[in-house]
Amino acid sequence: MFKTALHAFITAAKGLTITLGHLFGAHRSRKALDVRQGNYFVQQKGVTTVQFPKEKMPIPEVARYQLEVEMDDCIVCDLCAKSCPVDCIAIQSIRATDVIGKTSDGSVKRLYAAKFDIDMAKCMYCGLCTVVCPTECITMTDQYDRSTPKLADLTYAFSDMTAEEVEAKKQEWTKFQAEKEAAKNK
Repeated sequence: MFKTALHAFITAAKGLTITLGHLFGAHRSRKALDVRQGNYFVQQKGVTTVQFPKEKMPIPEVARYQLEVEMDDCIVCDLCAKSCPVDCIAIQSIRATDVIGKTSDGSVKRLYAAKFDIDMAKCMYCGLCTVVCPTECITMTDQYDRSTPKLADLTYAFSDMTAEEVEAKKQEWTKFQAEKEAAKNK
């Protein structure tokens, strides 16, 4: 019994010594180090709080944060949505009657993006969507401070088509298919 109480007292004294050492060592702020430096993880004395948003910690170049989509380069192939393990990407496409343009890498665009939404509240920042994109239109940016009190604000819509344009393109495709079917039956 006495041995257990002595052990508890020694353990509490060690913990208190460490706590007091940090308390008295916190009279100045730590300097910000770049994560690419070799001494980034070396123990420093001082306060570690960063006064965000006035001060920001340096972030790695290969960090994975906010997703961004360049719609001019998107061929609406749906590979990013299929590879997403948490289903945070929602895409709806409408077929075009002819080629509607080319991407910056020369890929032919034959689909309209009626809907291209990414729910960053669900996103687990794995980067799989950026890896499978054949035109590299979906990328991870270095933006990490897009906080909001409403969860719905974290769903970003990248498609720029209005509801009227979507309906017009659907009717155009339906009419094209009907004409094609009629010509086939003659």
